[in-house]
Amino acid sequence: MSDLFSDAYAASRDAADPLRGFRDEFHLPLHDGAPQAYFVGNSLGLQPKGARAHVEEVLDKWAREAVEGHFTGSAQWMPYHELVREPLARVVGAQPQEVVAMNSLTANLHFMLVSFYRPTRERPAILMEAGSFPSDRYALESQIRFHGFDPATDLIEVEADQPEGTVSMQAIERAIAQHADRLALVLWPGVQYRSGQAFDLEEIARLAHAAGAIAGFDLAHAVGNLPLQLHDADADFAVWCHYKYMNSGPGAVAGCFVHERHARSERPRFAGWWGNDKDVRFKMGPQFSPTPGADGWQLSNPPILGLAPLRAALDQFDRATMPALRAKSERLTGYLEQLIDADLRDVLQIVTPREPARRGCQLSIRVFGGREQGRRLFDFLATRGVLGDWREPDVIRISPAPLYNTHADVLRFARTVQEWRDDR
Repeated sequence: MSDLFSDAYAASRDAADPLRGFRDEFHLPLHDGAPQAYFVGNSLGLQPKGARAHVEEVLDKWAREAVEGHFTGSAQWMPYHELVREPLARVVGAQPQEVVAMNSLTANLHFMLVSFYRPTRERPAILMEAGSFPSDRYALESQIRFHGFDPATDLIEVEADQPEGTVSMQAIERAIAQHADRLALVLWPGVQYRSGQAFDLEEIARLAHAAGAIAGFDLAHAVGNLPLQLHDADADFAVWCHYKYMNSGPGAVAGCFVHERHARSERPRFAGWWGNDKDVRFKMGPQFSPTPGADGWQLSNPPILGLAPLRAALDQFDRATMPALRAKSERLTGYLEQLIDADLRDVLQIVTPREPARRGCQLSIRVFGGREQGRRLFDFLATRGVLGDWREPDVIRISPAPLYNTHADVLRFARTVQEWRDDR
C-alpha cells in the first residue's frame, strides 16, 4: 500500500507513459496557482492549445476574404466539414462516407429517428435502458407520441439487474426476445452516463437485427473514450457529441454515423439544401437528391467556427491512436481502483464494473453515508483543486482522460479523500 501511495510510484508510472507529452498540449485549469486534478473530461474536455490557431485561421480568413473564403485556400469553407471526415471515421471505426459532423447530439438523434424509427401498428416499440440520460428519453417519448403511439406501452425500459445498478447482456437479450414481435428500434448507449458501464455494441446490434429491429446507439460517453468499430458492429446509426472526451469545446458540433447499407436509402428524412448532392446543389432545382452516405442527412451549411476546434482535437487523436489511449486509460482507472481498494474501501464504493472490458475512462463512486456525505466529499475535493462530477442522487464520477490526466492526478484524488476521511 505504501508504494501505491508514494509520489515516486506515481512519478515512475508517468515517466514510462508513451503519451505523457500530450498533457502539455492542453490548457490546464488552475487552483491557487497550480493545475487542478481535472477529472471531468466526461462532461467537458480540456481545451487543446492547437484549437485557437484553427479558430483564428477562420476569423482571419473571414476578415480578409469575406464570402470568398468559401472557395479559397486549403481550408475552404464550402467543403470544410470534409476536413474532419477521415480522422473522425478512424476514431469511431467507420468508413469515411459513414460519418458526418453536424448539429448537436439530440438534434441528430431526432433526425435519425425520422429515418429509422418507422413504427407500425404491429411494431411500434422502442427499447432503451432505464435511467438513460434524460435527453434520450425525452426524444424517444416525443417521437412515439408524434407517431400516434403511447410511451406507456411502447417505450420499453430495461432495468438494471446487477449489483451497483449495471445491466447484464442477458437482461438485454431477454428484453429483446420478450418484445421481439413489437420492436421497431433498439437505442442503447455505448457507455452508461451515470454508472460508466460499457456495452458490447456488436452483440446488441445482432440481437436487435435478429428481432427485426433497427439498432441505434448514443455514443456521447463512448466516442474518444473506447475503441469503436461502428461499421463492423453493424450499427444502423449512431449519434454523439464532441465536447466530452473529444475536447472540441462547449456545445461543440456533434457527430453522426449511418451505415453504408443506408448510403442511398429511400427512407424518409428531413431534407435540407446542404444534404443535396453537391454536384447539383448550386443548380437550385426543386428536386432533392441526397448526397450518398451520412452527408445526405445534413440540412444546413456547417458552423465553420464550431468545426475548427474539432480539427485540432482529431489531430491529437490521430497522433495518439485509440489503442494507445485505451491502454493508458486502463492503467489510470486500474490505479484508481487499486488505491481505493488499498485504503479507501471504508469510504468509497466503486459502482462501475470491475472488468476493464466493461468500462471506459470513468469510475463512478458512491460515498458511504448517503447523499449528504457524498456531497460533503465532493465539495471538499473541489476546495483542494480536485474536480470530479456529481450525478444525482449519489454518484461522484471520476474520469481520468488519457490525453491529459496522469497517475499523479489519480494519487492526488486518493490522498485528498484520505485527508477528508481522517479529518472527520
